[in-house]
Amino acid sequence: MRRLWEIFAQATTIAAGVLLAARLLAPQWFAAPTATAPAPSGPALSAPAAQAPRGYAEAAAHAMPAVVSVTSERLPRRRRPASAAQSPGALRPSIGLGSGVLVAPSGYVLTNDHVVEGAEQIEVRLADGRQARATLVGRDPDTDLAVLHIDLPHAPTLDFADERKARVGDVVLAIGYPFGVGQTVTQGIVSALGRSRLGINTFENFIQTDAAINPGNSGGALVDVRGRLLGINTAIYSSSGGSLGIGFAVPASTAREVLRQIIAHGRVLRGWIGVEVRDMSAAQARRLGLRDGHGLLVAEVLRGGPAQRAGLRAGDVLLALDGHAVDDADQLLDRVAALPPGGTASLEILRAGKRRSLRVHVGLRPLPPPASEVDRAGDQDEAADEAADEAADEAGPAALAPWGQASRPGPSSRPRS
Repeated sequence: MRRLWEIFAQATTIAAGVLLAARLLAPQWFAAPTATAPAPSGPALSAPAAQAPRGYAEAAAHAMPAVVSVTSERLPRRRRPASAAQSPGALRPSIGLGSGVLVAPSGYVLTNDHVVEGAEQIEVRLADGRQARATLVGRDPDTDLAVLHIDLPHAPTLDFADERKARVGDVVLAIGYPFGVGQTVTQGIVSALGRSRLGINTFENFIQTDAAINPGNSGGALVDVRGRLLGINTAIYSSSGGSLGIGFAVPASTAREVLRQIIAHGRVLRGWIGVEVRDMSAAQARRLGLRDGHGLLVAEVLRGGPAQRAGLRAGDVLLALDGHAVDDADQLLDRVAALPPGGTASLEILRAGKRRSLRVHVGLRPLPPPASEVDRAGDQDEAADEAADEAADEAGPAALAPWGQASRPGPSSRPRS
C-alpha cells in the first residue's frame, strides 16, 4: 500500500511539473476563449464595392446613336423688291438646327414641329456620320411634334419608356445638338410631372427637368438611366435663350400616340365641337344656383360648328359631357379631343335656370394655321422686318431664333374645344 502511495505521489509531482512548464512556455494554450469581433459596418476601401460609381455612361451609349441632328432650310419669310445693290438671289434661305429621335427601324424620326415648320428641305444626320434627306410625314402643332422619315439601312432606334412610372427626383439625361457644336449629353433630374397651363402648346402634360437644354436641343431625347425615351425635349424658360435649369419635354406616351396616328392618318385625329368656355368663380356658381360648383360658362360658340348646330348658345352653362361633370376648361379640352370624330356626345347645360340635354355630332379638330398666317399683335415695322430677315439669312448658330421662345404666337384666348 505504501508502495502504491509513493508511485501516486511521484506521478502527481511529474504531472504538476509538466503543467507548470507548459504554462510558462505556451500560455496561449490556457487563455480563455474570446468572442469574435464583429465585422466593421463600413465598406472596405479595397473592396470593389468601394469604387466610385461609373455614372450613366451605359445609358448614354445606348441612347446616343438614335439621337440625330435635324437641319431645316426655309425660304425668307417675306421677299422684298430687289435693289441695284441686291439681286433676288441674295435672299438666301434661313437655316435652322434642331434634333430628333429615331424611334422605328423603318426610319421614322420624332422631332418638334417648330424645328421643321415651313421647311422646304430637311436633312438628318446620324451620330455615326450618315446623312439622309428627310420626308415630312406629318405635323401636330397642338403638341409641337412632327414625324419625319429617312431611308437608311440599320438605323439605330430608342425604345419608349413608361413615364407614368417616373418619379420626381429620378435621374434623366438630355441628348441633342445644342448650338451646332455636336451631339451633347447633359444630366439632371425629373423636377416635376404633369406641368400644364404654361401657354406653350394647346395640349400640355410636360415633364420638367433641370438637365441643361439649349438652342438646338429641340426635338432631342430625354432618357432615363436605362437609356429609354422618356420624352421629347421641347421648351425652356429663359430670358436669354440659354438654359436656366427649367426645361420641358413632351412625355413618351403622348409622343408615341402622335407617332402612331401620323403614320396611320398623316395627322392626329381629335374630337372638336367648336366652343370656347371659361371657368366660373364660386360667386358666379352661387348666383346661378349651382351649389356643387360644377359647370363652365360658354363664352363663344363657333358659327356653323358642331356645338351651334346642336343648339348650344353663348351664355349657357355646360354642366356635363357624356354624363360626366365638367368644372375645368382644360379638362373639357382634353375630353373633347379624346372623342372620336364622326361620333356623337351628350351635353347637359343650364339655360335660364333650367337644365337641358343636347346631342352634338363630334367634328374633326382643325389644324392651327401656319405661323406665317397668324396675325401678330404689335407687328414689326418694315425696317425691323428687313433687319430680322437679314439676321435670319446669316449662316451659323447666331442665325437661329432663340430656342425656347414661342415659335408661333400663342393663342389670344383659350383654345376652343
